[in-house]
Amino acid sequence: MKRTGIVFSVLSLFLLSTTAQAQDYKGAIGVRFSSKAALINTSVSLKYFFDEKIAAEGLVTPGDPFALGLLIEWHQPMVNNIKYFYGGGMYAGFSGDRRVGFHGVIGLDYKIPSLPLNFSIDWKPELTVAKEFSFEPQALGLSARFTIK
Repeated sequence: MKRTGIVFSVLSLFLLSTTAQAQDYKGAIGVRFSSKAALINTSVSLKYFFDEKIAAEGLVTPGDPFALGLLIEWHQPMVNNIKYFYGGGMYAGFSGDRRVGFHGVIGLDYKIPSLPLNFSIDWKPELTVAKEFSFEPQALGLSARFTIK
């Protein structure tokens, strides 16, 4: 399935939901698919909520380059089980070109009410400050996670 098909499917799930409720999961684990241009691209995603609004998301990108990222996110309710979120954090790449930098994030988060599944779509630009100075704006991502109460 093409990337546009995946994005369309997730957005359709967002719009078809009719029940509004609070964030009903404490943590989640899954995968975040992203553009290859970003250092933190397709990754394992681990999300943990400290309370209803504040979460930490850890990202592990295996392979070359191996990279780790941490984001602190603020979640705000919108409509129909959809929350928007924003935040920022740091990342580091460890193999090949070792790089360190900052990344921001803004996106939409959806938890299927009757299933332990969560989907999100986001934009996560990266600003590399060590090894080289560069900005990568092409960091769109789509996450699918299993939730833990």
